[in-house]
Amino acid sequence: MNEALSTKLNNLPGQAGVYQFLNDKGIVIYVGKAKNLKNRVRSYFHSSITSPKTVALVTKISDFELIVTASEVEALILENNLIKKFKPRYNVNLKDDKTYPFIKVTNEPFPRIFPTRQIIRDGSKYFGPYTDVRNMKVSLRAINQIFRIRSCKYAITKDAVEKKKFKICLDYHIKKCDGPCEGFISQSAYNEMVAEVIKMLKGKTGALLKEQREKMEQFVKELFFEKAAEVRDKIRQLESLADKQKVVSDDVLDRDVIAIAYEGKEAASSILNIREGKITGKKEFRLSVERETDSAEIYSALIKQYYANEFVDIPNEIVLETEPDDLESITEWLSTKIEHKLKITIPQRESKLKSILKMSSENALLQLKEWQLQKMKKEGNVPYTLSALQRDLRLKHLPKKIVCFDNSNLQGSDAVASMVTFENGKSKKSEYKKFIIKTVVGPDDFASMREVITRHFSKLIEAAQPLPDLIMVDGGKGQLSSAVDALNELGITSYQIIGLAKRLEEVFLPNESEAIAIPKTSSSLKLLQQLRDEAHRFAITFHRLRRNKRTITTELLEIKGIGKSLADKLLLSFGSVSIIKKVPLEELEKVIGKKKADLVFAYFSSTKGKSN
Repeated sequence: MNEALSTKLNNLPGQAGVYQFLNDKGIVIYVGKAKNLKNRVRSYFHSSITSPKTVALVTKISDFELIVTASEVEALILENNLIKKFKPRYNVNLKDDKTYPFIKVTNEPFPRIFPTRQIIRDGSKYFGPYTDVRNMKVSLRAINQIFRIRSCKYAITKDAVEKKKFKICLDYHIKKCDGPCEGFISQSAYNEMVAEVIKMLKGKTGALLKEQREKMEQFVKELFFEKAAEVRDKIRQLESLADKQKVVSDDVLDRDVIAIAYEGKEAASSILNIREGKITGKKEFRLSVERETDSAEIYSALIKQYYANEFVDIPNEIVLETEPDDLESITEWLSTKIEHKLKITIPQRESKLKSILKMSSENALLQLKEWQLQKMKKEGNVPYTLSALQRDLRLKHLPKKIVCFDNSNLQGSDAVASMVTFENGKSKKSEYKKFIIKTVVGPDDFASMREVITRHFSKLIEAAQPLPDLIMVDGGKGQLSSAVDALNELGITSYQIIGLAKRLEEVFLPNESEAIAIPKTSSSLKLLQQLRDEAHRFAITFHRLRRNKRTITTELLEIKGIGKSLADKLLLSFGSVSIIKKVPLEELEKVIGKKKADLVFAYFSSTKGKSN
């Protein structure tokens, strides 16, 4: 720590505020907020810090800057603004790879409603952001079908209507618009309809239906049957829309259910918007995180950055998997924004909320995997076959590195096994391995598989080497069970393994009685077959080599005075016994000397040698 930094640490204020850590180039690398700046900032430099992320951060700090605030909530707001401005490396950042679209309700006497990616602070209302453009288009289509909102771009004012500056268009004649341009609908009636659209965009379909039913009954009482029929048609369309929204809660409390999934420096979040007990929307965001960032910090950053958007609808309750950092100040801040108490819930026991949270968590995980695959495909590192294999086998991790084991023996003799490695869908022969079965007597494929798996993965553990993404064994349930037992006995708990049976090309998973059905034309099945065939070829080749060597070496060892080392030397020099039989005595002498050469030459020159 430099002297200037040490002096600053000794003069820290004990007030609430924001601190910015800077590197030796003056770049902001981390922004944080504190209730007490003195305690918080000094805590980073304690020797007891063990978090890899914090240790890495502290080594980069050359200076820091402080901004004192009146309260912790003010510090939270300022912290969020500075993170958005600087995007520091060691903060969790909500990625803005693109500007997400909103639905805009213009601030005009006769408002228009349309999609936009540009926020103009002119009094207009915005709804979103829509991370899935399809959902936005569905909402706009529903608005256009149910409500007669104008689509023209005219600046319609009372004066313009009185002077007959505009003419009605086709939309009026096909009952898509009520003709405000010619004064066929009053400004108050039109804006009442716009208010109904806003309720629908906020997910208040139930409340809107109740209002429409009351309006229809009133028209009937007043004998305005034509108007009552129009409202009836609107009710039917709203009911149809409401039926498509999944009911997940018996109460009508507005909630956002938020879950995250993260791996390495990538994180994905899924936000389910529940209004009046129904899922009315889903938003998915990508976040960049430093390795070793815990979920509490990610949740804290996501909530602050997402709800800081003034156009995001804040519910009465937020449901999370993990309690975020700064829970108290976040709750106070959001409660101030909505002007009533907000509740943050972390369900502990099995309940409907817990099951909804699980659904959100699964969405986040799927989104993370999809983004990872997109990124890897874009970089040209992963063939489509691997993503297809992950999908077909329902694997948690992308199988970039796959190993396959196969046994080979002839009626129990010369039992061997092979392991082949494929990386990114291609063979990696530098990592192929051969095994001589040492502990199994007779033809026992199950025991042989157990031995090979135990030997190979024991070495990986000893060398602290990572496991492959997918382990595959050539065979059905028996071979698979033997491999699983061996891995479990080694204490390995996190692995992905399958068995591929030859007869029907069936793929088996541990603890599942039925095989997985993979289409015969699938590229993933073809990759598995390629792995299996390569492992089988490698095992057969090794088995044949050992059997031939044993046979040939035995023949040389029959020569009195020739031991194993001399036999190996001869084979290495000449290649085979058949060639050795024809080699002149002089050539043999050059390799093993005159005395031993005479023995070999005499042996193969005799009747016994020739008959062999």
